[in-house]
Amino acid sequence: MKLISRNTDYAIRALCYMAAREKDTLSVTELVEALRIPRPFLRKILQALNKKGILKSRKGMDGGFSLARKSDKIYLVDLIEAFQGPLKLNECLFKKKVCPDRNSCWLKSKIDSIERYVVSELKPVSIKTILKGS
Repeated sequence: MKLISRNTDYAIRALCYMAAREKDTLSVTELVEALRIPRPFLRKILQALNKKGILKSRKGMDGGFSLARKSDKIYLVDLIEAFQGPLKLNECLFKKKVCPDRNSCWLKSKIDSIERYVVSELKPVSIKTILKGS
């Protein structure tokens, strides 16, 4: 199981790169060269971040992408949810059906507790804190 998917990882790397630069708008070409992420893949990620209001896009000669929010307002949990959906360790499925013991299962209760803990630990982590390393 991966906590962070490839899409989320690439989004984090792109946002960190953008936040660390003094430039207002960065071209896709610059991002592709700096991050070594395939262009079509990166464009798809940047467009998704634009739709979520995390990035702004500008067309034309000086076009590209810029942060729509300050780096301390872009949270890791939001990125995980944008690319992966809600953080879930287990769906409680048994042979492709919802487990009938879901409401009384001790293991389900324990997993729910772990999920809440992981989310609470990740919630304060922003792009800015990732850049600072603290």
